[in-house]
Amino acid sequence: DEAKLLEKPHLSYIALIAKAILSSPTNKLNLAAIYKYIEDNFPFYRNKGRGWRNSVRHNLSLNDCFIKVGRCEDGKGNYWSIHPSNLNDFVHGDFRQHRRSR
Repeated sequence: DEAKLLEKPHLSYIALIAKAILSSPTNKLNLAAIYKYIEDNFPFYRNKGRGWRNSVRHNLSLNDCFIKVGRCEDGKGNYWSIHPSNLNDFVHGDFRQHRRSR
């Protein structure tokens, strides 16, 4: 059903990002690949402008559950992965928020 595909997913940005990273055989993706996964798997975001991308970047940088794991081969940006202490939870579908303490 077309309307069902275009509904906003009932997933947090943390869950969307984690699903994207977990879809990779290496468990790491760059920002562009995270965007692509979300657009490919959740059509709602395809025609929603760029605002949601800001939310993805915000969640990557503010949540301890995501870590940078090196520069991309082209030197543009970093790869992102899931912190080892959160990996098991995410694999089992527990996408609760894990913010850095201030």
